[in-house]
Amino acid sequence: MKLGVITDGISRDFAHALSVMDEFDLQYAELQFLWDKEVGDLDSGERKRALELISKHGKTVSCISRHVFAGMPMTTKAGDPLHTKHMDGLKRCIDMAHEFDCPLVRIMSGKKEMILWGSHGAEKWNVAKGAWDALPQLIAPAIELAKAENITLAVETGNGTMVNSCYTGRKLIDDLDAKGILKIMWDPANNCWAHETAYPDGYEVMRDGYLGHVHIKDVYADTPKAHLEVREMGKGQLADQFAPMADALRRDGYGGAISYESVYHHGDGDFEKGFRTCIGTFKQLFA
Repeated sequence: MKLGVITDGISRDFAHALSVMDEFDLQYAELQFLWDKEVGDLDSGERKRALELISKHGKTVSCISRHVFAGMPMTTKAGDPLHTKHMDGLKRCIDMAHEFDCPLVRIMSGKKEMILWGSHGAEKWNVAKGAWDALPQLIAPAIELAKAENITLAVETGNGTMVNSCYTGRKLIDDLDAKGILKIMWDPANNCWAHETAYPDGYEVMRDGYLGHVHIKDVYADTPKAHLEVREMGKGQLADQFAPMADALRRDGYGGAISYESVYHHGDGDFEKGFRTCIGTFKQLFA
C-alpha cells in the first residue's frame, strides 16, 4: 500500500514535515499548505525549494490538494468571477502537478445544499431545486481542462460540500461522463456526517474504477447536535471499519495512495503530537 500523509497536518514547515515522514518511513507526500501558502499560490522560487526538499528526502508527491470550488454557492455560473478565480487556481495546481511529477489534483464540489432529491411531497417542499443540476455545469470546465492537460482530478467527499458521500461522488462522475478523468477522493470520516457507512456501503459504490485517492482519520459525528469531534485513530466511529476497508483495498488491488490526515490533537493544539499518537495505528492497519 502507498502510505503517506498530508504534510501540513504535521507542520507547514515543509522541511520539518518531510523529516518527520522520514522518521516514520512514509513515502507519499500530499501537498496542501507549504509554509504560509496554499498549493497553487507558491511562486517559482518556493516551488523550486519544495522540489529540492522532495528530492533530498526521496519522496513522491501523491496529490496537489487545493480547495478548488470549496464554498462556491450553487447559484454560481461557469464564467462568473468566482468560478473564474477557482479555475485559475486549478490551472496553477495542474501546472504544479506537472512540475512535481504528480498524477492527481484535488477539487471540491461547492457549498452543500442538504436535500437534493425527494419524493411523495418532498420534491415540492424540501428539495433544493436545481442545486444538483447546477453542479455538473460548474465542474465540466475543470474536466475539459484536465483532459487537455492529461491530468486526473479527484473530488473529495467533504464536509459542507455537495459531494459528501461515495454515492454523490459516483453520481457526479456519471452525470459528467467523466470516469477516468474524475475520480473520488474518499474521506470516510467526512462521510460519517452524511451517515454513509464506510464499509461495505461506501466502498462498494466506488468499485470498478471510481476510487482515486484515500484520506484516513477517525471522528465522532453528532449530526443532530451539529458537533464533530476528531478522535485518536481507532477510538472513533470508524474503529471497526478500518480493517475491512484495508482488506478490501488490498483484495481489489487499489493502486492509489492513502494519506493519513493529521487533524487530531489531544486538546492542546499540537497536531504533530497527535500525528505521532495515531500514525502507528494507521501503518499497522494499512501497510
